[in-house]
Amino acid sequence: MSSPGARFEFRFVPRYARAARLFGITPEQAWVEVGQDDVVARYGRWRAATPLRNIATVEVTGPYLFIKTAGPPRLGITDLGLTFASNGERGVLLRFHEKIAGLGPLRHPELTVTVAEPEALADLIRSRLES
Repeated sequence: MSSPGARFEFRFVPRYARAARLFGITPEQAWVEVGQDDVVARYGRWRAATPLRNIATVEVTGPYLFIKTAGPPRLGITDLGLTFASNGERGVLLRFHEKIAGLGPLRHPELTVTVAEPEALADLIRSRLES
């Protein structure tokens, strides 16, 4: 990461927390940090990072189906999008100009993260992209 930034914790609801814990994912190991030049997301032992300039769009999305999002990081079958989900209500969808690393050798065109303050995260990224 290029510089210290703003950290956003994931919002875990009990049902998702139980599913995540089975894979070693806890609230202490789940966060998104926005630096001056990059974004880093951690979800247990998994990590995804990209330069801010690689983010094409930022959108608050949801709701999500439990069966498709709970537990470990999830992979979109049709588009290989990556999801780090700790609740099914709302999150932030980041779409990239160039695919990023995340799960093994796969490259992902987008990342969804269910942080506690999705609007604040989306607004901060948008403001960093505009400056």
